[in-house]
Amino acid sequence: MTSSPSVPSDISAAERLRVAIVGASGYAGGEFLRLALGHPRLEVVQVTSERNAGLPVPLVHPNLRGVTRLRFVKLEELDEVDLLVAGLPHKRLAGRFDALAGKAARVIDLSSDFRLRDPAVYEHYYGEPHPRPDLLGSFVYGNPELHRAELAGATRISGAGCIATAAILGLVPLLAAGLVAKRDVVVEAKIGSSAAGNQPTGSGHHPERMGVVRTYAPTRHRHTAEIAQELPGDLRVHLTATAVERVRGILATAHVFVPDGTSERDVAAALHERYDDEPFVRIVQARKGIHRVPDPKILDGTNWLDIGFELDPDSGRVVVMTAIDNLVKGTAGHALQALNVAMGWDETLGLTFPGLHP
Repeated sequence: MTSSPSVPSDISAAERLRVAIVGASGYAGGEFLRLALGHPRLEVVQVTSERNAGLPVPLVHPNLRGVTRLRFVKLEELDEVDLLVAGLPHKRLAGRFDALAGKAARVIDLSSDFRLRDPAVYEHYYGEPHPRPDLLGSFVYGNPELHRAELAGATRISGAGCIATAAILGLVPLLAAGLVAKRDVVVEAKIGSSAAGNQPTGSGHHPERMGVVRTYAPTRHRHTAEIAQELPGDLRVHLTATAVERVRGILATAHVFVPDGTSERDVAAALHERYDDEPFVRIVQARKGIHRVPDPKILDGTNWLDIGFELDPDSGRVVVMTAIDNLVKGTAGHALQALNVAMGWDETLGLTFPGLHP
C-alpha cells in the first residue's frame, strides 16, 4: 500500500495504471518512483531491489518519508501489473526481457538497452553484440518533442539518454530551419555525479570527485550514437563529456556554423518555431541579470529544458546552450512525459514542479 498524494475524485481506481518499478533503489528508478507517487493516474504497487529486499523504501530514498509505505521486494516476487518500469543497470533488461515483459502489457526501459535501432552501431559503442538484436526498433525512443506521433498508443518506450536529450533538443531547431552550414557538430557536456548511478566507483569517491572539472570522455561517449541517430541529415557528431561538482544537472554546449548572413533573429525564430508550443521547453533570452543563459542549478527536480544561444557574427559560429536535470528531463521525467503521451493523458501530469531558487 502507498500513502501517495490524494487522487482527484473523478479518477477511479479502475482508471489508474498499476505500476511496478524494477530496480527502484537506483537513482533513475527512485526518481520515477518519486514522480509516479504524485501522478493522479498511476498507482505504484511494487518496487524491486535485490540489495534492499524487505526494506522500507524511505530507508533508501529518504525524500519519500511519509509519502509511501512500500517495501522493496525481490525480482522473483514481481506480480502482473499494467506497467513495468525498468530502472535496471544497462544491459540487464535485454538479458531477461521475455520474463519481465510477460508481467505487463506496457514496458518503459530507463536504460540504454533499446535506444539504438542498429545492432552494428550498438556493438561499436558498447563493445559487444546486443543480446537481443531482434528487439531493437520495437521500442519507441522516449523523446516526446521528436516522437509524439509515434509515442501515441505505444506499449514499449525506451527512455532517452540524458546528455543525448540535452544535445538533440538543442540542435534540432537549427537543423530543421536549415541553419547548420557545416557537417561537423561539436557538443561539450558538463554533468553531475548522479548520472553515474549509485554504485560506488573510484572516480566517484568523495576525495576524487570533490572540486573536479574532469573530462572523462573526450571522445566516443556512448550518447554520441543516440545524437547521430536522432538528428536529421548526415552529420558528424563530436561529443565530449566532463564531470563537474554537482549532483544533478547537465549543461550541453553545442557549436555549429551557420550560413553567411544569418542573424540572431533568424536563430531565435528557429527556436520559437520549434518550441513555443512545447510544454517543457523554455527559451532563455534575457539581456540583463545573472541568469542570461541556461543554468542546471535552477532546474533541479524539474522536467524543464532551458535553451539559449549566442551568435558570433565574426566567425558565423552559434553557441547553443541547453540545461536539464539529468534525472528528470534527462531520465525519469522524460519517460513519464512519454507515458502521458502514449496514454493520451495531459502531457504535463505529474511533472509540474517549477524548481527552486536560490
